Amino acid sequence: MQLSEFNQLSETQAQEFLKHCVHISSWIRDLAEQRPYPSKHTLINAAQKQTETWTWQDIKAALYTHPRIGEQKAKKDLSAQEQAFSEKEQALVYQDVATTDALYDANLAYEQKFGFIFLIKAVGLTSMDILNALQQRLENDEDTEKQVVHQQLAGIALHRLEQGIEA
Repeated sequence: MQLSEFNQLSETQAQEFLKHCVHISSWIRDLAEQRPYPSKHTLINAAQKQTETWTWQDIKAALYTHPRIGEQKAKKDLSAQEQAFSEKEQALVYQDVATTDALYDANLAYEQKFGFIFLIKAVGLTSMDILNALQQRLENDEDTEKQVVHQQLAGIALHRLEQGIEA
């Protein structure tokens, strides 16, 4: 979508578009209300600043809308736009049986330890990159991991916004 088109959408349409980036209502509402944006750069900067205001409750709620890495079944619950973003982001995630099993086991261990799904900005990462990151992050304490998840979710949201808006 062109930036000019985004600027001219109704409030509801703009919010619906932004929801495909991340399901955090304050981020969606604030970015939609701040329109029009003079440039894509201005929009991305505003979006990045908004990510800094996210609370852990915001982030945890948004995690419920994300499928586990490599999980195909959960993707059916995503919008078409979210499915397209997810497929592009996980393009290098080709899984053999051993990797699938290892990711599944590591995801379970992660969820048991932290109480939420493992989230990573998967753009450009292979299955082994993701598995290695997951195993390393299992060593984090809960506060550190919450900060990492915040950074990863912000990165995903900003990437999706950049992909969805043309200058």
